[in-house]
Parts: sequence; structure tokens; C-alpha cells
Amino acid sequence: MTHRFAPLRPFMRTFVLLLALLVFASGCARMSKMFKDENANEGVPVEELYRKAHAAMTHGNWSSAETTFKRLVAQYPYGPYTEQALVETAYAQHKAGKHEEAISSIDRFLRTYPTHRLASYMYYLRGLVNSSRDTVFLQKVWKLDASRRDLSTPTQAHNDFSIVVDRYPNSRYAADAKLRMAELRDLFARHELETALYYLRRTAYVAAADRATYLLETYPQSRYQNDAVALLAAAYEGLGNETLAADARRVLQQNEPDHPYLVGDWPDYPSNLRKLNPFAGGKSALDNDE
Repeated sequence: MTHRFAPLRPFMRTFVLLLALLVFASGCARMSKMFKDENANEGVPVEELYRKAHAAMTHGNWSSAETTFKRLVAQYPYGPYTEQALVETAYAQHKAGKHEEAISSIDRFLRTYPTHRLASYMYYLRGLVNSSRDTVFLQKVWKLDASRRDLSTPTQAHNDFSIVVDRYPNSRYAADAKLRMAELRDLFARHELETALYYLRRTAYVAAADRATYLLETYPQSRYQNDAVALLAAAYEGLGNETLAADARRVLQQNEPDHPYLVGDWPDYPSNLRKLNPFAGGKSALDNDE
């Protein structure tokens, strides 16, 4: 049997037609708004564009600020607003965690304006970006020791801060750059000490003493200096060289008389059971005396 659908009544046809027109109009409005948003900054005066982008930054809307600053640079490739927009684009990218993009923007600026009055700030900003470049989610959550990670970007950050201190000693960023360099030197010193402790635990006493000596010579006055002396004493004792071990203990007694090594409580390595716990974090022998 063939089924025939009853024809729509006139008022139903009108209703369906109106509904279709409403949906079509809504879609057109949405499409129009989308293109309007995309081209919202087209032809806007440079001063207004800058104010809009700066307002977005003030409210922490880094993505919107970056987009507007880029539009400003594209429409007005020359002038003081453009130079400032390039600087603030890099800052917005840094705050948004777009490290690679921020480095690219900074390098572009420094290539284009090597003698700009804000060059010192851009080197300083590049140091900040490189300092946080490898700060990934797991490092924050599990508190993984940064000194056990790849140190290439912290080393680059140290170089960036060094440029600020050496080339622009009177800039407003030099003092903070010095402080950050000291923090990074402690990070590098800890890396050397962790390596030396690894050798010491495996009775590779010569290698342990060499790394401790390198630490003392390369990073003097670091926060791990006395630990390095203690490690030297332990390594020399392991080698059976009591003369050098006694000298190291004497120096340690003078510099830090309450160091745990002097009472036989250092290094305090994590237990093997802790190593089997995947949730135990990256604790080392150094964490117990901090």
C-alpha cells in the first residue's frame, strides 16, 4: 500500500517558512559577527589600537592583547607605537606561557632595533622567558627538582641576565638580573653536587671529588659550597687519604660547625623503598638538610 502524506495546511506552510527564514537570518548574523570580530580592528587609528591592546593587558587578557598588538604592527609597521607594540607583544606571549613565540618576538625586536632604549628590558625579558621555559605541569605538581632537568634553557637565561648586567649596568633591570643570576648559579651548583653524590654513593670517589672541586671553583659562594666541602671530605675518606679528608673537615668546621656531616648524618640518601614509590617525588640527599 502506498502511503500519501497529507499536504501541509496554509498556516503550517507559513510557519515552516518563517522558521526557516529565522534560522537562516540567525546563521547569517552569526557569520557576519564572526567576520566582523576578525576584522574589528581594520582601519582603526594607531592610538586607539594601542589603547585597546593595553586595556586588554591591564585586565590580564593576554590573548586579546597579543592579537590587537599584532594587528597594530601589521597596519602601522613604523613608528613609536609599533616599537612599543612589539615589546608588549613579547610580554603578553610570556604571560600567556607562549615561550617559543615570546623568544621569537624578542629576537625579532633585537635584530630590528639593536640600540633601542628598551633593548636592556628585552634581554631581561628573554632571561625571564628562558628561566620559566621548562616549567611544565608535572614539575609544578610533583615538585621535580629543576637541577636534574636539562639545563640548556637556564644556562641561556643566565647568559641573558649577564648581558643586562654587563652591557646595561645602570638600567633598572640590572639589580634584579644579578639576583636571578645568583639563583641560577645555585641551580647549576646543585646539579654538580647531585652528580657528585651519585658518584659517592657508588664509591666512585675520584669522580665524586672531581665534581665537588669543580663546583667549588666554578660556583664559589653558592649555597651548596659547604656541602661540596663535606663531599670532598667523604670522598677523600673513601680513598683512604686521611690528610686531605682532615683538611676538608677542618674547613667545614670553620665555615659551618653544625653541618650534619660532622656528626655522621650526611649525606642522608632516600631509602630504596622511597624509590619504588611513584608518588614520592624527586627527593635527594640534599633535601633532608634544607
